[in-house]
Amino acid sequence: MNLHRLLRQREAAGRPLRIALIGAGKFGAMYLSQARTTPGMHIAAVVDLQPARAHDALTRTGWEAARIGAPSVEQAVKSRTVHITDDAPAVIASPHIDIVIDATGSPAAGIRHVLACCEHGKHIVMVNVEADALAGPLLARYAERAGIVYSLAYGDQPALICEMVDWARTAGLEVVAAGKGTKYLPEYHASTPDTVWPYYGFTPEMVAQGDFNAQMFNSFLDGTKSAIEMAAVANATGLRPAPHGLEFPPCGVDDLPKVLRPREVGGTLHHSGQVEVVSSLNRDGSPVFRDLRWGVYVVFEGGTEYVRKCFREYGLVTDDSGRYSAMYKPYHLIGLELGITVASVGVRNEPTGAPQDWLGDVVATAKRDLQAGETLDGEGGYTVYGKLMPAEDSLRLGGLPLGLAHGVKLVKPVKAGEPVRWEDVAIDPNDPAARFRREMEAAFKR
Repeated sequence: MNLHRLLRQREAAGRPLRIALIGAGKFGAMYLSQARTTPGMHIAAVVDLQPARAHDALTRTGWEAARIGAPSVEQAVKSRTVHITDDAPAVIASPHIDIVIDATGSPAAGIRHVLACCEHGKHIVMVNVEADALAGPLLARYAERAGIVYSLAYGDQPALICEMVDWARTAGLEVVAAGKGTKYLPEYHASTPDTVWPYYGFTPEMVAQGDFNAQMFNSFLDGTKSAIEMAAVANATGLRPAPHGLEFPPCGVDDLPKVLRPREVGGTLHHSGQVEVVSSLNRDGSPVFRDLRWGVYVVFEGGTEYVRKCFREYGLVTDDSGRYSAMYKPYHLIGLELGITVASVGVRNEPTGAPQDWLGDVVATAKRDLQAGETLDGEGGYTVYGKLMPAEDSLRLGGLPLGLAHGVKLVKPVKAGEPVRWEDVAIDPNDPAARFRREMEAAFKR
């Protein structure tokens, strides 16, 4: 890698990457803390629906008061300061911005921002994996036509997984499985914001003293976030989900080659070339030895006896046949690593992962028996969780994408554990996000 050298060259030439961050939450704040001292990067604008939150994020992450509060993007670029606003369209349209980072987490906002970047010729970094899972394949196609880069965000697990898959394939290894680790038990699918904290071991006193968002934390616990992220990985790498979705097998790092191999050779995979998430808990709730809760992995196959011999000679952990081995990364640093994508996009015009096809989808699935007249409350809420499934299966059953399952009313009852369908809800067909999603379904229908 030579990204840092290229950034230093841009800094020396007085041509830093001019960056706009939309969304000053945790991920955005973590990036701000690093961009402040990275050569060749200039945060020219921070956009948030609550500008005071953007100001607070900059202050908390070490930005000097004199560098905060430029009256315009143009002035911010001239003075190497930061413009704070709630006007995302104006910032995206500014000729003084090169790269836009969407860290909003809103699928509808993400679609709007990508289309605006296409219109105004700005590269787009999608921290907003929720939007990518809803409509990323078509958004990436629009971006390619517009001549801009659409990229997943390094630091988030999907981009790290894409990197590992690319490494293995470039080395001539066949990828058998790739994914991440998480804390999972089957009962978590029914978790709600009211039940989430005991699962994390948080006491009421801890929650009262912290800045915790119950619905956000619950989306990680109930399986939704894993489904969203694995859909992004499938669409970017060509690895496919199993027909039944994620299995979440309990697995430590030393057992990756044994557990994540096809069923016909003793593993858990439905097929070779699959996305999967491993659990840090055994099904009885006991901890898995050397778990991968915070990390990512790739399992690959030694295609010849010579390669398998090399595995043995260099100490790789394999299954009992010596045919399958794995690499893993035990941690990910979230927004602290986002500069890798910004640099890759800005100095190489290369994404750190981007949708190539529509292979995985995330369908809203009932957490309990739902009645007609109830309103769905989306990711991490009380009514539905997101389930990964092959996109062709989602199309066949008319599954409602999780990204549209917020604030919409059911017109039919749905049994617990069953998918919600488009026909089960009242959605305005003219809603821009729903209309764009329908366009994607038509464009990728096989």
